[in-house]
Amino acid sequence: MNFESSSARQPAREVWSHERLVRERAIAIGFAIENSSALSYSSALQSYVTFCHRHQLPVDPSPDTLSLYVVYMCHFISPSSVSSYLSGICSSLESYFPHVRDARKSPLVVRTLAGSKKRKGVAVKRKLPFSTDDLAMLYSEYTTSPSHDDLLFLAIMFTAFFALMRLGELVLSDNTAKRSYRKQSMRHTVVINPSSFSFLLPFHKADRFYEGNSILITSNNSCNGVDPVAVFTSYLRSRDSLFPAHPELWLRDTGSVPTRSWFIHRLRRHFSSDYAGHSLRAGGTTTLALSGVPPERIQAIGRWSSNSFQLYIRKHPALIQAFISNSIPR
Repeated sequence: MNFESSSARQPAREVWSHERLVRERAIAIGFAIENSSALSYSSALQSYVTFCHRHQLPVDPSPDTLSLYVVYMCHFISPSSVSSYLSGICSSLESYFPHVRDARKSPLVVRTLAGSKKRKGVAVKRKLPFSTDDLAMLYSEYTTSPSHDDLLFLAIMFTAFFALMRLGELVLSDNTAKRSYRKQSMRHTVVINPSSFSFLLPFHKADRFYEGNSILITSNNSCNGVDPVAVFTSYLRSRDSLFPAHPELWLRDTGSVPTRSWFIHRLRRHFSSDYAGHSLRAGGTTTLALSGVPPERIQAIGRWSSNSFQLYIRKHPALIQAFISNSIPR
């Protein structure tokens, strides 16, 4: 077939060498996995390779080898964690053993994992959710504070709660290998209105199109009479007066982006270890569910790509339905 006769014209582009094509492809593949995921996958792969070497089994991931790995690891760690390990192993070995995902989906591996979950499974203990009363308590303590870090802490609490944000979307990881500057929200993306504020979340784990999401919080998200918009604007005034030339939205009084350890240290001043960063997202989700917000809207607000948001609702469905029913005027 003669392709040269086509009338379509192509722009003149530089011809790359085969070595450059291979190198650029390797770079692109590297960007497909986030740093945090890559570290977890590396740990899972090391676990699998060590298991194979110590038990004199081939590294080639056959259904038999993977099922034996599942049985062995479930003796030491949670079966749900082993399931996550298998995902990391598949991702890491796929380039070398293209059949690894078929082996993972084989009945032998699936049934072995299912049986291990039934045999070794234990009840999941999740962190408690924050409530609007908790936020109101913090507001009463910090609202008149002259400390910039106090205003920052309060703004992060309110923003994460009402926007159903992950703590990692507002602060830096303590592990420098997991940090990515392109995930930082920037000051110039903030839009302030009398009854709302918004800013751009440039990237998050469910953002499959890498377009970012606009985070919007309105005054309707009242917290026992406390306006979250007022909380945010108080922080923003302090931030702009201290660091008008800094691009990042969230800044400490030192001019640095807050870290997870900084936030958790402050959280421990007021709450026990039963609460953590996930408590904010869980608290906001539970509050919306108790308010009768439809599940599809909760999923959209929290930017979930699946119905996994239901894990964040820390109330039994029967209690939620009873609460909604009693709230409807008769």
